[in-house]
Amino acid sequence: MQAADTPHNEAQRLAALQALNILDTPLEASFDRITQLAREIFDVPIALVSLVDKDRQWFKSRQGIDACETERRVSFCAHAIAQDAFLVVEDTYNDLRFNDNDLVSDAPFIRFYAGYPLRPNGSLPVGTLCLIDRKPRSFSAREQNILKGLAQQVEELLNQRTLSEALTSTARRFEALFTKSATGKVRIDRSGNMIAVNPFAVQLLGYTEDELIGKNVAILTPPDIASHHDGFIARYLSGGEPKIIGRGREVYAQHKDGHVIPVHLAVNTIPNDQGEVVEFLGILTDLSDIHAANQRTNKEQSLLKVLHQGITDYQALMSGERLWTFLMEALRELTDSDYALIGEVLPTDTTNALKIHAITDLSWNAESRQLMESLRSGDMMLTNPNSLLGRVFAFGEVVMTNDVYTHIQRGGFPLGHPTLSNYLGVPIFNGEELIGMYAIANSKQPLNQGLLDWLQPFTDTCALLINLYGQMAEREQVMHDLAAARDQAEKANKSKSEFLSSMSHELRTPLNAIIGFSQLLGKGRRDPLSSKQQRQINQIEKSGQHLLNLINEVLDLARIEAGQMALSIEPILIENVIDDACSTLEATMEAADITLIRSPLSVPCQVVADYTRAKQVLLNLLSNAIKYNCEAGKITIAVEQCDDSIRINITDTGFGISPKRHHELFEPFNRLDAEYGAIEGTGIGLAITRQLIERMNGQVGVESELGNGATFWFTLPIADPSTLNPARHTSGITSFPINNLRAYKLLYIEDNPTNQRLMEDIIEDIEELQLVMAPSAEIGLELMRQSPPDIVLMDIHLPGMNGFQALDVIQKDEQLRGIHIIALSANAMERDIKHGLAAGFDAYLTKPLDIDTLATTLTKFISLAPGKEP
Repeated sequence: MQAADTPHNEAQRLAALQALNILDTPLEASFDRITQLAREIFDVPIALVSLVDKDRQWFKSRQGIDACETERRVSFCAHAIAQDAFLVVEDTYNDLRFNDNDLVSDAPFIRFYAGYPLRPNGSLPVGTLCLIDRKPRSFSAREQNILKGLAQQVEELLNQRTLSEALTSTARRFEALFTKSATGKVRIDRSGNMIAVNPFAVQLLGYTEDELIGKNVAILTPPDIASHHDGFIARYLSGGEPKIIGRGREVYAQHKDGHVIPVHLAVNTIPNDQGEVVEFLGILTDLSDIHAANQRTNKEQSLLKVLHQGITDYQALMSGERLWTFLMEALRELTDSDYALIGEVLPTDTTNALKIHAITDLSWNAESRQLMESLRSGDMMLTNPNSLLGRVFAFGEVVMTNDVYTHIQRGGFPLGHPTLSNYLGVPIFNGEELIGMYAIANSKQPLNQGLLDWLQPFTDTCALLINLYGQMAEREQVMHDLAAARDQAEKANKSKSEFLSSMSHELRTPLNAIIGFSQLLGKGRRDPLSSKQQRQINQIEKSGQHLLNLINEVLDLARIEAGQMALSIEPILIENVIDDACSTLEATMEAADITLIRSPLSVPCQVVADYTRAKQVLLNLLSNAIKYNCEAGKITIAVEQCDDSIRINITDTGFGISPKRHHELFEPFNRLDAEYGAIEGTGIGLAITRQLIERMNGQVGVESELGNGATFWFTLPIADPSTLNPARHTSGITSFPINNLRAYKLLYIEDNPTNQRLMEDIIEDIEELQLVMAPSAEIGLELMRQSPPDIVLMDIHLPGMNGFQALDVIQKDEQLRGIHIIALSANAMERDIKHGLAAGFDAYLTKPLDIDTLATTLTKFISLAPGKEP
């Protein structure tokens, strides 16, 4: 565990902390509201206002933990203090400073920490506002900004606390100075006339000494009580209960120029040697500064109340759509203004516009009331940049004037409009972005820079709340859009699936009859057709086959786009795929008088692909090379190795394709005007080819010029040599560890010819096993019903029904459910194996095949087969 460094100015920092007089004070609701808000905004279990003392960190506010302090040596906040900067630890397990910290390994089990240093009055850091989570998380720049804003509110609370203590101290100082010369002192005789006045009183009241000596003290009191002043002295001298004398009270003294001054008046009696009162001493302490400070304090408290309520109750304000009215009314009260407005700045094509959310009613007739309603509802936006409001929302300027009617930007006011004596318009920025504005008019306070600075926390809070308002509205819209998009996607997927099922069934059924009966008629021996009829029935069969190919390709393309075509991706020899495809089209090439040229491969090329789909790609490209070739043309197949892939080129000697139309080649149903010629085609093959190649992590393209033939090429990834073990692909079994009087039947369901040949080589020398092949699950199930095998080895990705679907059929069939089924798949992740075993496979083997594992598995399950000799 790494303890935080001690700051170089630690002594000064501790002095600043002690000066706050806050350590070990009781919990305060104002601090707790901020930490509770922080927990809710950032969705964390713990939020603290932490103050770092000499040997401890003490929590002024704590949400989510009971402890009120911890040792400084384990304190995360001490690190933030040491670096005097924002500290974010997204995962304590990955941070050498904290991964073995007691607070990480034990309660509260800190995994995430974010703390912003608190610097009240811009002084040295004394603590942090921090967030703690029990799980790691990221913390964006926007979230850091919000936490900074909340920390500034804590600093305001600390400043307010200091201010309150300062005011109390000021009052005590005035009381201490009561008996000293820095107060106004007036000697008064028994008749109420002034005998002497000290310089402070003279200066305080605006008189000269000569103007006061011999005059009745009543001239220093406001007119409403001056006539009663002599009665106070007479009543005291006659033994009445004193109200001022010997007690002291705050009163107003009358200045020479007529204004009143708040003072503390204490009247003491001065006796002679016999104890008789011969005169009185009036002590006037000027309370002007205290009254002003109290007014400022009340204003500060009002501002702080607004800021706290805006932040802590923002959700309720927003949900009740009272946010804007709340801010506007608060602004009026804070500035003693008759009128106020607040609005949101919205950009337009030409300039900014102002959408007013709240405005004081300025209406004076029915027409103006309708205008006010339009402004409040947001139906009407202000766009004129050349007005007192426009300079603010269009250009972000502060506009301040104490003479509205002579201001250069003043617009015309209609007859009856309320009189405006002053005006202040303030822009609201989020960083450099202008997002809103507020304005006041007829303020009782002087409009100056001091007022603007004092309102800055209100302006910042407005920016924060407007951002929160926009984010909540945006989040609600995003959630609504996502829900609508999800519903639409689910509906579209369901419709596409239903369409594919319907297309497959409804179109194949009549085609089965059309093609089948045409073949029966063409081969009928009992009633042979005439040559004309034979040509006609051949055309029917040919057209039916063409339509069937079109349906198959359309369904293939739809299945690929819907993500419903499963691929069995595994290492394969590309040469075997080329051999297979060329053999399939050999007769077609001979009939078209096409010469096939194959460039020899220097070494065997192994790629990662689906064997069946790779063959389909080759068949598509070779078929096009045959169809669109010239008479007695040539087709060249060349294989070349790139960095991490194999490229297969199929070059023809046909008419070529203009480069301007290359981009159209892979569009479905686009045959580049060939649909008007004699060559049959669907225009789907190349679209399917591109989809299949991209699904197998390859690329496809074309190189051609008009009149010079074409080269279509595609790439496939080279197989990782570490996954290829040639020894595994040769039979290493010389004897099978089972000695029986009969051979056991092994059914292998696999569509990949290479894998079929591999299994034949493995089983070839095992006399105890008879191998039966099935290229699909459907054929395998039929073979199982006709002659049940002892054991089944089945691939997962099969054409048509996959391995899991076939297993489900077997488990539901009483005749087949006792047969042991072993999965053999290239899906070799741990979750794939667990899923296969959970589905009901008796064992799950993976490719590349381990022969020893295969032997062990077959031995285990064949030993359990019925009919085994003991």
